[in-house]
Amino acid sequence: MSFQKQVNVTGAYGIAGDFASGNPRFTVDAGPGGLVAGTNLYAGRFAWTSPPLDTDGTAQIANCNGSGSVTGFVHRDQTGLLTTYLQEATMQIPAGFQCTLFSGGDFWVVNSGTGEAALGNKAYANMASGLVSFAATGTPTNGGSSLTSTISAQTFSTTGSITGNIMTVTAVGSGTVYPGVLVTSGAATGTQVLNQLTGTSGGIGTYTVNIPDQAVTSTTLSGTYGLFTAVGTVTGSFAVGDVLSGSGVTSGTTITAMSPSGALTGTGGLGTYAVQTTQTATSATISATSNVETKWVAMSQGPAGALIKISDHVLG
Repeated sequence: MSFQKQVNVTGAYGIAGDFASGNPRFTVDAGPGGLVAGTNLYAGRFAWTSPPLDTDGTAQIANCNGSGSVTGFVHRDQTGLLTTYLQEATMQIPAGFQCTLFSGGDFWVVNSGTGEAALGNKAYANMASGLVSFAATGTPTNGGSSLTSTISAQTFSTTGSITGNIMTVTAVGSGTVYPGVLVTSGAATGTQVLNQLTGTSGGIGTYTVNIPDQAVTSTTLSGTYGLFTAVGTVTGSFAVGDVLSGSGVTSGTTITAMSPSGALTGTGGLGTYAVQTTQTATSATISATSNVETKWVAMSQGPAGALIKISDHVLG
Protein backbone atom coordinates (compact mmCIF):
# COMPACT_ATOMS: atom_id res chain seq x y z
CA MET A 1 0.00 0.00 0.00
CA SER A 2 1.40 3.40 -1.00
CA PHE A 3 1.58 6.41 1.33
CA GLN A 4 -1.86 7.98 1.89
CA LYS A 5 -2.26 11.13 -0.22
CA GLN A 6 -5.94 12.01 0.27
CA VAL A 7 -8.78 11.95 2.76
CA ASN A 8 -12.34 11.30 1.57
CA VAL A 9 -14.95 13.84 2.62
CA THR A 10 -17.57 11.11 2.92
CA GLY A 11 -16.70 7.89 4.67
CA ALA A 12 -17.16 4.53 2.95
CA TYR A 13 -20.41 2.64 3.48
CA GLY A 14 -18.49 -0.21 5.03
CA ILE A 15 -16.35 -3.17 4.08
CA ALA A 16 -17.45 -6.36 2.38
CA GLY A 17 -18.83 -8.68 5.02
CA ASP A 18 -19.99 -5.93 7.39
CA PHE A 19 -23.53 -5.83 8.73
CA ALA A 20 -25.53 -3.37 6.63
CA SER A 21 -28.16 -2.66 9.28
CA GLY A 22 -29.22 -3.35 12.84
CA ASN A 23 -32.04 -5.62 11.66
CA PRO A 24 -32.36 -9.19 12.96
CA ARG A 25 -29.82 -11.66 11.62
CA PHE A 26 -29.63 -15.43 11.90
CA THR A 27 -26.68 -17.79 12.25
CA VAL A 28 -26.30 -21.29 10.84
CA ASP A 29 -27.00 -23.77 13.62
CA ALA A 30 -23.90 -25.87 14.29
CA GLY A 31 -23.19 -28.51 16.88
CA PRO A 32 -20.10 -29.18 19.01
CA GLY A 33 -16.92 -28.79 16.99
CA GLY A 34 -18.51 -26.74 14.23
CA LEU A 35 -18.15 -24.65 12.28
CA VAL A 36 -14.48 -24.80 11.32
CA ALA A 37 -12.81 -22.89 8.49
CA GLY A 38 -11.45 -24.93 5.61
CA THR A 39 -8.65 -23.83 3.30
CA ASN A 40 -10.86 -21.48 1.24
CA LEU A 41 -12.95 -19.31 3.56
CA TYR A 42 -13.14 -15.52 3.12
CA ALA A 43 -15.23 -12.83 4.79
CA GLY A 44 -17.70 -11.06 2.53
CA ARG A 45 -18.56 -14.16 0.48
CA PHE A 46 -21.01 -17.04 0.50
CA ALA A 47 -19.91 -20.43 1.80
CA TRP A 48 -20.86 -24.10 1.77
CA THR A 49 -20.26 -26.73 4.44
CA SER A 50 -18.95 -30.25 3.96
CA PRO A 51 -18.20 -33.31 6.13
CA PRO A 52 -16.82 -34.56 8.45
CA LEU A 53 -19.94 -34.33 10.56
CA ASP A 54 -20.10 -33.04 14.12
CA THR A 55 -21.75 -35.00 16.92
CA ASP A 56 -25.14 -33.60 15.89
CA GLY A 57 -24.69 -34.98 12.38
CA THR A 58 -24.07 -31.55 10.83
CA ALA A 59 -21.34 -30.88 8.27
CA GLN A 60 -18.73 -28.78 10.05
CA ILE A 61 -16.11 -27.61 7.51
CA ALA A 62 -16.88 -24.27 5.81
CA ASN A 63 -15.37 -23.17 2.49
CA CYS A 64 -16.17 -20.57 -0.17
CA ASN A 65 -16.59 -23.26 -2.79
CA GLY A 66 -19.17 -25.97 -3.21
CA SER A 67 -22.28 -26.86 -5.16
CA GLY A 68 -26.01 -26.61 -4.62
CA SER A 69 -27.61 -24.09 -2.28
CA VAL A 70 -25.24 -22.02 -0.15
CA THR A 71 -25.08 -22.74 3.58
CA GLY A 72 -24.64 -19.13 4.60
CA PHE A 73 -22.76 -15.85 4.39
CA VAL A 74 -19.35 -15.13 5.97
CA HIS A 75 -19.58 -12.04 8.17
CA ARG A 76 -16.46 -9.89 8.69
CA ASP A 77 -15.73 -10.28 12.40
CA GLN A 78 -11.95 -9.74 12.23
CA THR A 79 -11.18 -13.44 12.45
CA GLY A 80 -8.67 -13.05 9.60
CA LEU A 81 -5.00 -13.34 10.46
CA LEU A 82 -1.98 -11.83 8.68
CA THR A 83 0.33 -14.75 7.97
CA THR A 84 2.12 -13.66 4.77
CA TYR A 85 5.34 -11.65 5.05
CA LEU A 86 4.66 -7.89 4.64
CA GLN A 87 0.93 -8.54 4.19
CA GLU A 88 -1.18 -5.50 5.15
CA ALA A 89 -4.69 -6.93 5.03
CA THR A 90 -6.55 -10.16 4.45
CA MET A 91 -10.13 -11.36 4.29
CA GLN A 92 -9.18 -15.04 4.66
CA ILE A 93 -10.08 -16.92 7.81
CA PRO A 94 -7.19 -19.36 8.48
CA ALA A 95 -7.95 -23.07 8.10
CA GLY A 96 -8.83 -24.66 11.43
CA PHE A 97 -10.22 -21.49 13.01
CA GLN A 98 -13.74 -21.59 14.39
CA CYS A 99 -16.15 -19.56 12.29
CA THR A 100 -19.80 -18.52 12.02
CA LEU A 101 -22.01 -18.45 8.93
CA PHE A 102 -25.16 -16.35 8.70
CA SER A 103 -28.32 -17.75 7.15
CA GLY A 104 -30.12 -14.41 7.21
CA GLY A 105 -29.53 -10.69 7.66
CA ASP A 106 -28.35 -7.55 5.87
CA PHE A 107 -24.73 -7.36 4.66
CA TRP A 108 -22.38 -5.41 2.40
CA VAL A 109 -20.79 -7.32 -0.51
CA VAL A 110 -18.64 -6.43 -3.50
CA ASN A 111 -20.36 -6.75 -6.86
CA SER A 112 -17.92 -9.22 -8.41
CA GLY A 113 -19.92 -9.61 -11.61
CA THR A 114 -19.42 -7.76 -14.87
CA GLY A 115 -22.69 -5.86 -14.92
CA GLU A 116 -24.70 -3.38 -12.87
CA ALA A 117 -26.45 -4.55 -9.72
CA ALA A 118 -30.02 -3.27 -9.84
CA LEU A 119 -32.34 -2.87 -6.88
CA GLY A 120 -34.19 -6.16 -6.40
CA ASN A 121 -31.74 -8.32 -8.37
CA LYS A 122 -31.00 -11.73 -6.90
CA ALA A 123 -27.53 -12.33 -5.46
CA TYR A 124 -25.68 -15.24 -7.09
CA ALA A 125 -22.79 -17.10 -5.45
CA ASN A 126 -19.92 -18.34 -7.60
CA MET A 127 -19.47 -22.04 -6.78
CA ALA A 128 -15.68 -21.88 -7.09
CA SER A 129 -15.06 -18.76 -4.99
CA GLY A 130 -18.23 -17.67 -3.14
CA LEU A 131 -17.96 -14.24 -4.79
CA VAL A 132 -21.24 -12.40 -5.42
CA SER A 133 -22.79 -11.19 -8.68
CA PHE A 134 -26.27 -9.93 -9.44
CA ALA A 135 -28.92 -10.77 -12.04
CA ALA A 136 -32.64 -11.31 -12.46
CA THR A 137 -34.28 -14.32 -10.84
CA GLY A 138 -33.58 -17.56 -12.67
CA THR A 139 -30.59 -16.40 -14.72
CA PRO A 140 -27.46 -18.16 -13.43
CA THR A 141 -24.16 -17.48 -15.19
CA ASN A 142 -22.95 -19.99 -17.74
CA GLY A 143 -19.41 -21.25 -17.31
CA GLY A 144 -17.86 -23.36 -20.05
CA SER A 145 -19.67 -24.99 -22.94
CA SER A 146 -18.22 -27.60 -25.31
CA LEU A 147 -19.47 -29.37 -28.40
CA THR A 148 -19.68 -33.17 -28.91
CA SER A 149 -18.46 -33.81 -25.36
CA THR A 150 -18.87 -37.02 -23.36
CA ILE A 151 -19.09 -38.32 -19.82
CA SER A 152 -17.91 -41.89 -19.29
CA ALA A 153 -18.40 -44.20 -16.32
CA GLN A 154 -15.13 -44.93 -14.48
CA THR A 155 -14.06 -47.24 -11.64
CA PHE A 156 -11.07 -47.52 -9.33
CA SER A 157 -9.77 -50.29 -7.09
CA THR A 158 -7.24 -49.85 -4.28
CA THR A 159 -5.95 -51.57 -1.18
CA GLY A 160 -6.35 -49.48 1.92
CA SER A 161 -7.90 -48.80 5.30
CA ILE A 162 -10.05 -46.14 6.97
CA THR A 163 -9.55 -44.83 10.49
CA GLY A 164 -12.06 -42.19 11.56
CA ASN A 165 -12.45 -40.05 8.46
CA ILE A 166 -8.96 -40.72 7.03
CA MET A 167 -8.58 -43.23 4.21
CA THR A 168 -5.07 -44.57 3.66
CA VAL A 169 -4.36 -46.09 0.23
CA THR A 170 -1.36 -48.46 0.22
CA ALA A 171 -1.70 -49.86 -3.32
CA VAL A 172 -3.62 -48.99 -6.50
CA GLY A 173 -4.94 -51.85 -8.60
CA SER A 174 -6.71 -49.77 -11.23
CA GLY A 175 -8.12 -46.32 -11.87
CA THR A 176 -7.45 -43.10 -9.99
CA VAL A 177 -8.77 -41.68 -6.69
CA TYR A 178 -10.15 -38.18 -7.22
CA PRO A 179 -12.07 -35.80 -4.94
CA GLY A 180 -15.77 -36.68 -5.22
CA VAL A 181 -15.32 -40.39 -6.02
CA LEU A 182 -17.82 -42.69 -4.32
CA VAL A 183 -16.36 -45.65 -2.41
CA THR A 184 -18.87 -48.41 -3.12
CA SER A 185 -17.01 -51.42 -1.68
CA GLY A 186 -15.10 -51.86 1.57
CA ALA A 187 -16.40 -48.76 3.38
CA ALA A 188 -19.62 -47.46 4.95
CA THR A 189 -22.46 -46.91 2.47
CA GLY A 190 -22.28 -43.42 0.99
CA THR A 191 -18.57 -42.90 1.69
CA GLN A 192 -17.15 -40.23 -0.58
CA VAL A 193 -13.59 -38.91 -0.92
CA LEU A 194 -13.36 -35.19 -0.15
CA ASN A 195 -9.70 -34.38 -0.81
CA GLN A 196 -6.18 -35.78 -0.77
CA LEU A 197 -3.89 -35.01 2.16
CA THR A 198 -0.59 -36.72 1.28
CA GLY A 199 1.06 -38.96 -1.30
CA THR A 200 1.05 -39.38 -5.06
CA SER A 201 -1.74 -37.44 -6.75
CA GLY A 202 -4.69 -39.81 -7.21
CA GLY A 203 -2.73 -42.80 -5.94
CA ILE A 204 -0.97 -44.05 -2.81
CA GLY A 205 -1.49 -41.64 0.08
CA THR A 206 -4.07 -40.39 2.57
CA TYR A 207 -7.49 -38.87 1.88
CA THR A 208 -10.34 -37.42 3.92
CA VAL A 209 -13.78 -39.00 3.52
CA ASN A 210 -17.20 -37.66 4.39
CA ILE A 211 -18.29 -40.29 6.93
CA PRO A 212 -16.33 -40.20 10.23
CA ASP A 213 -15.80 -42.84 12.92
CA GLN A 214 -15.01 -45.65 10.51
CA ALA A 215 -12.73 -48.53 11.45
CA VAL A 216 -11.87 -50.40 8.26
CA THR A 217 -8.81 -52.62 8.34
CA SER A 218 -6.73 -53.21 5.21
CA THR A 219 -9.06 -54.39 2.45
CA THR A 220 -10.09 -53.67 -1.13
CA LEU A 221 -11.57 -50.18 -1.41
CA SER A 222 -13.18 -49.63 -4.79
CA GLY A 223 -15.65 -47.20 -6.26
CA THR A 224 -16.94 -45.10 -9.12
CA TYR A 225 -16.85 -41.64 -10.68
CA GLY A 226 -17.47 -39.97 -14.03
CA LEU A 227 -14.92 -38.65 -16.53
CA PHE A 228 -16.04 -35.56 -18.46
CA THR A 229 -14.14 -34.99 -21.69
CA ALA A 230 -14.50 -31.54 -23.24
CA VAL A 231 -13.83 -31.64 -26.98
CA GLY A 232 -14.72 -29.63 -30.04
CA THR A 233 -15.17 -25.89 -29.63
CA VAL A 234 -15.08 -24.60 -26.04
CA THR A 235 -16.52 -21.26 -25.01
CA GLY A 236 -16.08 -19.86 -21.53
CA SER A 237 -14.19 -21.82 -18.89
CA PHE A 238 -14.82 -24.91 -16.74
CA ALA A 239 -13.97 -25.01 -13.02
CA VAL A 240 -14.32 -27.25 -9.99
CA GLY A 241 -17.83 -26.80 -8.59
CA ASP A 242 -19.46 -26.15 -11.97
CA VAL A 243 -22.73 -28.04 -12.50
CA LEU A 244 -23.00 -29.68 -15.92
CA SER A 245 -26.10 -30.01 -18.07
CA GLY A 246 -26.92 -31.41 -21.49
CA SER A 247 -28.81 -34.20 -23.18
CA GLY A 248 -28.41 -37.37 -21.13
CA VAL A 249 -26.45 -35.68 -18.33
CA THR A 250 -27.60 -36.65 -14.83
CA SER A 251 -29.12 -33.69 -12.95
CA GLY A 252 -26.68 -32.20 -10.45
CA THR A 253 -23.54 -33.58 -12.11
CA THR A 254 -20.66 -31.53 -10.66
CA ILE A 255 -17.02 -31.14 -11.63
CA THR A 256 -14.96 -32.29 -8.62
CA ALA A 257 -11.38 -32.28 -9.94
CA MET A 258 -9.25 -31.02 -12.83
CA SER A 259 -5.58 -30.87 -13.81
CA PRO A 260 -3.08 -31.30 -12.14
CA SER A 261 -5.01 -33.87 -10.10
CA GLY A 262 -4.10 -37.42 -11.17
CA ALA A 263 -4.13 -37.91 -14.94
CA LEU A 264 -6.70 -35.19 -15.64
CA THR A 265 -5.80 -32.75 -18.43
CA GLY A 266 -8.50 -30.07 -18.25
CA THR A 267 -7.40 -26.66 -17.02
CA GLY A 268 -10.58 -24.77 -17.92
CA GLY A 269 -10.86 -25.59 -21.60
CA LEU A 270 -10.39 -28.75 -23.64
CA GLY A 271 -9.43 -31.84 -21.66
CA THR A 272 -10.70 -34.24 -19.01
CA TYR A 273 -12.35 -33.55 -15.65
CA ALA A 274 -13.60 -35.82 -12.84
CA VAL A 275 -17.31 -35.46 -12.01
CA GLN A 276 -19.99 -36.73 -9.69
CA THR A 277 -21.71 -39.05 -10.46
CA THR A 278 -20.77 -42.10 -12.52
CA GLN A 279 -22.72 -42.13 -15.80
CA THR A 280 -22.45 -42.48 -19.55
CA ALA A 281 -23.58 -39.49 -21.61
CA THR A 282 -22.91 -38.21 -25.11
CA SER A 283 -24.28 -34.83 -26.02
CA ALA A 284 -23.97 -32.37 -28.88
CA THR A 285 -23.29 -29.77 -26.21
CA ILE A 286 -22.45 -30.05 -22.50
CA SER A 287 -22.61 -26.76 -20.63
CA ALA A 288 -21.66 -25.67 -17.13
CA THR A 289 -23.36 -23.35 -14.67
CA SER A 290 -20.80 -21.54 -12.53
CA ASN A 291 -22.98 -19.92 -9.87
CA VAL A 292 -26.11 -20.55 -7.84
CA GLU A 293 -29.02 -18.26 -7.00
CA THR A 294 -29.36 -17.37 -3.30
CA LYS A 295 -32.33 -16.04 -1.35
CA TRP A 296 -30.58 -12.66 -0.87
CA VAL A 297 -31.51 -9.66 -3.03
CA ALA A 298 -29.81 -6.35 -3.81
CA MET A 299 -31.09 -3.52 -1.64
CA SER A 300 -28.91 -0.92 -3.36
CA GLN A 301 -27.46 -0.55 -6.84
CA GLY A 302 -24.01 -0.07 -8.31
CA PRO A 303 -21.57 -1.10 -11.05
CA ALA A 304 -19.10 -3.95 -11.02
CA GLY A 305 -16.67 -3.50 -8.13
CA ALA A 306 -19.07 -1.42 -6.04
CA LEU A 307 -20.28 -2.22 -2.53
CA ILE A 308 -23.86 -3.48 -2.62
CA LYS A 309 -26.27 -3.98 0.28
CA ILE A 310 -27.97 -7.39 0.28
CA SER A 311 -30.82 -8.70 2.41
CA ASP A 312 -32.80 -11.91 2.70
CA HIS A 313 -35.89 -9.85 3.62
CA VAL A 314 -37.61 -8.53 0.50
CA LEU A 315 -39.56 -5.32 1.06
CA GLY A 316 -43.30 -5.22 0.49
